[in-house]
Amino acid sequence: MDAVRSSHNAAIRGFIRYGLRWSWRVAAFVMLFNSVSTGLSVYRDRDALSHYVAAGALTGGLFRINLGVRGLVGGTLIGTVLGLPAGALVVGMQTVAGETLRDRSRRERQERYHVQLREWSARLQLTDELIGDLSVSTTENQDMQKIQQLLDLPRNEGLVVDAEGP
Repeated sequence: MDAVRSSHNAAIRGFIRYGLRWSWRVAAFVMLFNSVSTGLSVYRDRDALSHYVAAGALTGGLFRINLGVRGLVGGTLIGTVLGLPAGALVVGMQTVAGETLRDRSRRERQERYHVQLREWSARLQLTDELIGDLSVSTTENQDMQKIQQLLDLPRNEGLVVDAEGP
């Protein structure tokens, strides 16, 4: 029982001691890989397997450049070899799905545009209807003239009660 607890404690100490070192390296690797592959996809306006291979090669080479030219070449080759299946997996999944992420975002953007266009047209039509309703009609003019005539009548002084009291 003590041996199992001791091995677990050693594993936990190892995670605590070396976890930070590995986590920032993995985060930097993933960020660089995704930045390069996404940048190439945006620049060329399409998704391709070659983008993932190039991203893997560049990322692997940069992470092994501290070992000299041999490390650079080795990292580039390893990155290329590992970028190929990663790209094949992503492109294959998008092919199976029938729609790439880029096509999906374009379709959704077009749908949002058409919805906004319909809303704008409806608002414009409502505004035109309100302006038509607000136009001065003959009945409204007659009502206004009647109100004005009533206001112009002289006051009946006999019925006005003094506000100060009797």
